[in-house]
Amino acid sequence: VEERPFRSASGEPLALRRRQHSASCRELALRRPRLQLRSLSAVTSAVWLAAYGVFVLSENSMVLSAAIFITLIGLIIYLHFVKIDQESLLVIGSLGIQLTSSYASGKESTTFIEMSRVKDVVINEAIYMQKVIYYLCILLKDPQDPQGVSEVVPLFQSSQPRLDCLMEVYKSCQEILDQRKEAPQSS
Repeated sequence: VEERPFRSASGEPLALRRRQHSASCRELALRRPRLQLRSLSAVTSAVWLAAYGVFVLSENSMVLSAAIFITLIGLIIYLHFVKIDQESLLVIGSLGIQLTSSYASGKESTTFIEMSRVKDVVINEAIYMQKVIYYLCILLKDPQDPQGVSEVVPLFQSSQPRLDCLMEVYKSCQEILDQRKEAPQSS
């Protein structure tokens, strides 16, 4: 297991953990910093202070109750559906590619793509808000046209790593995909 520090497109620190299970099986995981108690406390305090200000002006205690309720519900929704702590990519040359997103609440979302559907893994570029961003994606084969692409599956959408990190992941994926391409020719 090796772990290297990188940065996201917005400058946030990321850690790329690379684990080699076998010659044709590799796991790559991008970890983001955990939710900081300081930022959570600041947002909660700001909401509750604003609610207290409205309470003082309106003398309605429902304002305070609503602020507490909305803050708690908002926090639960944020931790369970928005804040992703880790995104991982498990590439198994003979089976396929598994994508997993781990949320701050502990919930995990997993997608599996069979290797027979994978055409290639590429780094693509896009223009977003007057800057060029890079992202890694899986190209899926078109069932009707073997040379065509039916779908593009973007990877690490939440982490948004910079190009240097994407190059590391890309090279690892290509090593396994190249083994798969060479295997039928040698047998």
